[in-house]
Amino acid sequence: MLADFLFKLRDIFFGFNVFKYITVRAALAAITALIFALWVGPKVIALLRKYQIGEEIRIEGPKSHQLKQGTPTMGGLIILIGVVIATLLWADLSNIYLLLIFVATLIMGLIGFIDDYMKSILKFKKGLIARYKLIGQISLGLGIGAVIYFHPFFDGLHANTSMPFFKNYEIDFGIFYIPVIVFVLTGFSNAVNLSDGLDGLASGLSAIAFIAFGGIAYVTSNVNFSNYLNIIYLPGTEQLTIFCLALFGASMGFLWYNSHPAEIFMGDTGSLALGSALGTAAILLKKELLLILIGGVFIMEVLSVIMQTMYFKYTRKKYGEGRRIFKMAPIHHHFELKGWHENKVVVRFWIIGILLALMSLSTFKTQ
Repeated sequence: MLADFLFKLRDIFFGFNVFKYITVRAALAAITALIFALWVGPKVIALLRKYQIGEEIRIEGPKSHQLKQGTPTMGGLIILIGVVIATLLWADLSNIYLLLIFVATLIMGLIGFIDDYMKSILKFKKGLIARYKLIGQISLGLGIGAVIYFHPFFDGLHANTSMPFFKNYEIDFGIFYIPVIVFVLTGFSNAVNLSDGLDGLASGLSAIAFIAFGGIAYVTSNVNFSNYLNIIYLPGTEQLTIFCLALFGASMGFLWYNSHPAEIFMGDTGSLALGSALGTAAILLKKELLLILIGGVFIMEVLSVIMQTMYFKYTRKKYGEGRRIFKMAPIHHHFELKGWHENKVVVRFWIIGILLALMSLSTFKTQ
């Protein structure tokens, strides 16, 4: 790890002493991931175009999206490359928190890559069969849940989660905490996946959420800050700050090419990886309930699909004809069909995401 190597040189030059600070490492991780994403982006785009690996646009989607047919996909590789390099350079790979989130991100990225590969290269219309994707998500959740519940490192807090707005109040789920972890990981990886329907929407919202969790990880790892803010003190979670900032940088680098009109889409390679990373960060920081607030836009997208599907089935059974609550789900398409330009939908959803992230600060030091 470069940071440790440079820190050992402090006796030669006192300036290298800065590499012991998490804030410096986190900032460098964000910058490194951003630079590598910007650098590798054109190369990945050119490679995907060369082999004609493009997005298949659904016929039932908004008509304006048909112009995006053939846009390179699998852009999540850009994010993953930036994150991996930044993590290897600036984070402590022996830290259990870092290892868990790193593995969760890469595994879901791999599952997403297989899905994209089957759709774009093998031309399987639906890609990876949904139940196989679900098996992968559940298996990952069970694995992380088992580590957190049974590993001695997590003794005393292995089944607990923080309750927002309540001072030092925690819920102990007991053995049911493992199903909770499975639900959070599966639900949130799919939530980000559903939100990846407009240029820059999922990448921008993810960047906002990772900044929030990076800050939470930092104060959670500091005994003075955590005591002052009345939150759980978890030594070692400072490495999550580095990883979250790396994801922020990589997402922003990808957004450079994914902003409207997008030169590349992240595909399931990126959306499943980002969703898994967000869910894992919330789990490791004991902020699963706070994820509802910070990731509120993602949850809104999922709920719109659930409501639309349930209402359509209910009305079809009752009236013989299915009816809809929204013009189209997920809800970002509803606003498109109401006449909002794609950019307007994206920026307004970003604003909501920023407001929700700021509101999460109100859950600290409430008593």
